[in-house]
Amino acid sequence: MTAPASGPLRGLKIVDISTVVAGPFAAGLLGDYGAEIVKVEMPGAGDSLRALAPHKDGVPLWWKVTNRNKRGVTLDLRKPEGRDLFARLIADADVLVENFRPGTLDGWGITRAWLQGIRPSLTILRVTGFGQDGPYAGRPGFARIFESMSGFTQICGEDGGRPLHLGYPISDAVAGLFGAVGILAALHDLAQHPDRRGQEIDCSATEAMLRTLEFLAIEYDQLGAVRTRSGNRSQYAAPGNVYRTADDKWASIAASTQSIFDRLCTALDRRDLLEDERYATNPARVKNYLSLDEIVGAAIGKLTLAQLRETLTKHEVGFSPIYDIADVFDDPQFKAREAIVAVPDGELGSVRMQGVVPRFSETPGAVRRAGPAMGEHNDEVYGGLGLTAAEIAGLKARKVI
Repeated sequence: MTAPASGPLRGLKIVDISTVVAGPFAAGLLGDYGAEIVKVEMPGAGDSLRALAPHKDGVPLWWKVTNRNKRGVTLDLRKPEGRDLFARLIADADVLVENFRPGTLDGWGITRAWLQGIRPSLTILRVTGFGQDGPYAGRPGFARIFESMSGFTQICGEDGGRPLHLGYPISDAVAGLFGAVGILAALHDLAQHPDRRGQEIDCSATEAMLRTLEFLAIEYDQLGAVRTRSGNRSQYAAPGNVYRTADDKWASIAASTQSIFDRLCTALDRRDLLEDERYATNPARVKNYLSLDEIVGAAIGKLTLAQLRETLTKHEVGFSPIYDIADVFDDPQFKAREAIVAVPDGELGSVRMQGVVPRFSETPGAVRRAGPAMGEHNDEVYGGLGLTAAEIAGLKARKVI
C-alpha cells in the first residue's frame, strides 16, 4: 500500500506528458512535496527514459527515480479518442507539463485555447531545448547541446585540453529545477488573481543553463574576458583544487575566504605564507596560483587522507574526500539525515534513492513510491474518471491506451 500524499503541495494535481529528464524532473520535484501526478506515456513505445541505462533484469532504474511519486497511464494523444480521454484527465488538473517540440501538440489539436477551454486555470509548463520561438525553436534538444551552447562545456576540462562533458546531463536537471520554480511562481500569482487564466511557462533548457553560469556574461560584457578551462582549479579563489594524499587518495579543498586561508596555513604548518605578498590576498593568490598550488600540494602529499581529515576538520577548513556513490551510502552525515531512503516498488520490491530536498518543518514531503511500470495505473486512473472495465478494455484493444 502506497503511503498517502504529504507535503506543502498536497492537493495539487499535475498531468505530466513530458519525456526523458527535464520535464519529468520538474514534475517529480513537485511530487516530492505532495503533488498528485499522473504520468502519461505513449502506448507501446513509452517514455524514452525507459531505454536509458542502467537496468536491472530489464527494469529501468533511472526511470524509477525521475518518475517517483507518480501514477502511470498510457494514452495516445494523437488519436481522437485519446484526445477526448485526455480532456477528461485535465478537467480538474492544476498543471500540465509537456516538452514536445513547439507546435507538436497544436498539430494534434491540443492547443492552449483547447486546454484552457476545458480548464481555464490550467498552468502549462513547456520545457524545450531552445524555447517556443527564435530560429532554433524547432530543433531537437539534448543535454550536451544545452551545455555546449550555454558556455558550460567550454569551462569544463583541463587547462589546454579539450572541452569536457560531465558524467551526468546536468542541464536537464537544471532545466527541471527552473521549470518547477516557474510552476510555483505562476501558481502563486494565480492564487492572488484567481480570475485570470493559467499561465503558459516557456522554459528553455539552454537559457536555464546559461542563467546558472552567473558571472560568465557580465565578465565578458564588462571585461571582454572569455573564460575557459582550468581543470579542477578554482578560477575565482585560491587555493582551490583537488590534491593527492600520501596514501594515494584524493581530496577537494576550498579556501575561498581570507579566514579559511589563514586556518589552512595553520593546519599545514605553513604560517609563513601569510607573510608572503604573493599570497596575502585572494586576488594575489589567484594571480600566483601555480606556485601556491605546488606548495599546498606538497604539504598535503605528506599526509594520509585520515591525517588530512583530522587536521583540516580541527582547523575548520572546507574539505571533502572525493566520494563515489558507495562512500555516499556509508557517510555518517548522509546516514544521520537519511539522505538515502528505501522506497517501495512494484517491480523490484524495494529500492533506495535520494530523499526529498529541501525539508519542510511543518509539512514534510516524502518519497511514496518509485516510478511506475508502463500503464500500471490505467485501471485506477481511468476507472476514477468513470470508465467501466469494458470501456477500458476496449481502449486497450484499440491501442488508445
